[in-house]
Amino acid sequence: MVDAYTMLDTAAGTADDVCLALHDAEGIAEVHAIAGDFDVIVELTGDDPRDLLETVTDTIRPLEGVGTTRTYVCID
Repeated sequence: MVDAYTMLDTAAGTADDVCLALHDAEGIAEVHAIAGDFDVIVELTGDDPRDLLETVTDTIRPLEGVGTTRTYVCID
């Protein structure tokens, strides 16, 4: 099992909509609107790193309002 966190920069006023769209998506364990340098944090889970890549590229990035993403893979 591989876990990671992806930080999302979203367009103004879209963080809640992005969270709702991702809430029940496959490969996503948790999603929260946050304060700070990014607007949304997503906890990803998969069997291998390619699963995480697929979730980010196919599920997260195409969403309306999603800009920059940064993914941090857990190593422990």
